[in-house]
Amino acid sequence: MSNNDIMKKLRVALHLRDDDIIAILKLVDFKISKAELGALFRKDDHPNFMPCGDQFLRNFLNGLVIHMRGKRGDVPGAQTEEK
Repeated sequence: MSNNDIMKKLRVALHLRDDDIIAILKLVDFKISKAELGALFRKDDHPNFMPCGDQFLRNFLNGLVIHMRGKRGDVPGAQTEEK
């Protein structure tokens, strides 16, 4: 399974639109245009197809963690240690 297939499956499973994916990537300071993003979701025989690299997938997954759980230390109800 390619990184493109993983991205397609995550997009469908999490009901993400292109704007959502771009916003998730902004959480980790990774910028991508809608056209570049659309190229990732094309069929691999399409002339504008772009393979999804490991770095892109890694940044998306890191951004997804922040999107779903929040940044480190932003956990609601978590108690902080006092010294």
